[in-house]
Amino acid sequence: MDFKAFLKHINRYKWILILVPLVTLCITYFMVKNLPKQYSSEAQISTGLVDQSKQLATGQNQNMDYFKTSQQFANIIEKIKMKKIMSILSYHLILHDLENPKQPFKKYSDKLDSIPADKRGQLVSQYQEKLIKKETLTLSDKGNNDLYNIVASMGYDEATINKNLTINRGDGSDFINVSYVSPNPALSAFLVNTLTTEFIQNYGQDVNFNQNNSISLLDSLLKKKEGVMNQKNAALKNFKMANGVLNLDKQSEIAYTQISQNEDRKAQALRDIQANQGAISAIESKLRGKDAYTGGNVVSDNREIVDIKNQLNVANNHYIDGNFKVSDKKKIDSLTNILNAKTLRNSDNNIVDPTASRQNLIQQRANLDVAMNQAKSSIVSIDRELAQLKAKYNTMVPFDAGIQNYERDADLATKDYMDALNRYNQTRTEQNIGVKLNIAQVGLIGTPEPSKRLIYIALSGFSSFSLCFIAVVALFFLDNTIHNSKQLINATNLPVIGSLSYVNREDRSLKSIWNDTEKPNYIAFKNLLRSLRLELTNVMDADESRILGITSLGTGEGKSFIASSLAHAFAMTGRKVLLIGGETQQVESADTKELAVRDNFETFLIKREIHTQDLITVLNKNKDNTSLLEIQSSKNLKAGFDVLRKGFDLIIIDINSLQDISVAKEWLMFTEKNVAVFAAGKALSDTDKELLVYLREQPGFIGWVLNKIKLNEKSKS
Repeated sequence: MDFKAFLKHINRYKWILILVPLVTLCITYFMVKNLPKQYSSEAQISTGLVDQSKQLATGQNQNMDYFKTSQQFANIIEKIKMKKIMSILSYHLILHDLENPKQPFKKYSDKLDSIPADKRGQLVSQYQEKLIKKETLTLSDKGNNDLYNIVASMGYDEATINKNLTINRGDGSDFINVSYVSPNPALSAFLVNTLTTEFIQNYGQDVNFNQNNSISLLDSLLKKKEGVMNQKNAALKNFKMANGVLNLDKQSEIAYTQISQNEDRKAQALRDIQANQGAISAIESKLRGKDAYTGGNVVSDNREIVDIKNQLNVANNHYIDGNFKVSDKKKIDSLTNILNAKTLRNSDNNIVDPTASRQNLIQQRANLDVAMNQAKSSIVSIDRELAQLKAKYNTMVPFDAGIQNYERDADLATKDYMDALNRYNQTRTEQNIGVKLNIAQVGLIGTPEPSKRLIYIALSGFSSFSLCFIAVVALFFLDNTIHNSKQLINATNLPVIGSLSYVNREDRSLKSIWNDTEKPNYIAFKNLLRSLRLELTNVMDADESRILGITSLGTGEGKSFIASSLAHAFAMTGRKVLLIGGETQQVESADTKELAVRDNFETFLIKREIHTQDLITVLNKNKDNTSLLEIQSSKNLKAGFDVLRKGFDLIIIDINSLQDISVAKEWLMFTEKNVAVFAAGKALSDTDKELLVYLREQPGFIGWVLNKIKLNEKSKS
């Protein structure tokens, strides 16, 4: 943003920024000069929501949820503002004034004063009836519009009361503050006290009504849940009794434990059999070998030992086949003891016999055979017991699935009943120890409030100044007009080679303007014109260009005056100048350094003759804007300009504006350098932006000449 231009823009509207706030301050002062005094009264409602002493007394949880507490306070405040409560307040206010005509809070309004005294008693009865019924006062009541209109005329309606009524919670405290401001101190105190009293009464009634409804609903729900729970528990009991199940979980656990124990016994028996078989194989291997300890010719076995062994084998087989009878077991033990005694006796008799070791191995083999046979016989009994246990366990599986369903239903029903019971008890508890609103402080008649006249005056001045300043700033940002070279360069992306100030010519000729040395605007114009002349001289002398075209985007830019002024300025340096077009209505011919009107350019093209002046020669263009190519061919036109180049040091052509694009293009075909004139204070239109594209494509375009700038707005950039 151009801060310098912004400050100039603000300076232009400074009187508006000063005068408007001053006028506003004066008007506000006289408006608030006689403001009546205002009296405020405040009542406080204690809620007990955050009062720790009340929470301890009621046993509530001291870990408060502040978000929930804030919601509770917001709900209470909104309930105070309900139409029902405000209607009750309106009834009390209007009834006070009707019942106390000598000391009303406010002077009777025209509408109320127009009602005869005998009919005011009827109004009192109607308002009292609506107050008893606690009806809402609205315009929608058919036939009761007068009741509302009378209340509204006195300023006791909801909308009017809310303008000066303030209800809020005091800085995280346990209190809700209700304050009202009015010109009557008694009215302020009466209003806040009536509002708080009526609200607490109605709030308590509503809370009790809602809680009683909740308790009735919960009691009904509790009875239903209890019936469902009893039904499910009875179904579970009947199922257990019908299937002889006392404790299915415990019984199945015992059965499963017995199965595991018997499987362990069976596994141990199988391990014993395998171990005995291995030991027997090792002993037999030694007996068949030629071991020094078991070899020899001494044979200590006798017939008795052989007979006992045979009897022992028969007894073992009979014991297994006889389903492990105790008597058979005793017979086996007796034969075993006899065999051991015989064997020991034989070993003692042949202690030095080399075959004693062999006899010992045979005895061990016999013992291992007995142990292996015992293990085999135990596997049969274990398998039989396992089969019985598994069959018993399998019969429990269907009962387990069924009893789980009954137990799950019974548990769910019991849980639902307990939840309902907890909610019922909680509601009962909340009804007894819930929120109890009380008036902590009644509204009192107070002193007048500090006057707000200064605040109103300051706010009016500040707001009026702010609005004016915002409007001026908006005008600055919405203003697309171009006033200086920097703005023109930014808007067109084309260079500016010079600026010319605005000149109030007052029908004066260029000679008189040039010779005037007193008026500052003429002096500034000549200095700027000399600067432009220097810039053009440097550019055109660089490549010996002699034909300069001057055009503009639209009409009224001042290009003809600039063309004539440049011709005069170059003539002052001694150059011989030809001006085609330009301003000619005020040209004098007495002096050689003034512009002289002579032939038309079209006549020159035909005759190829020109009457030259001392320094400046003028050829007028056809005012009908006839096409050059319709007068002469392009070749002849070029030849004519070659003739002019030889006869003059500089040719300045006042070309039509680019709005006549077809004519302007023809003239630009024969120029060597071009400039465009733009009048300050104008904005670029959409058409102008399209013509800028054509200007950028011109190879001989030098830049802009910003015309008609104000002296105090001239950019120094």
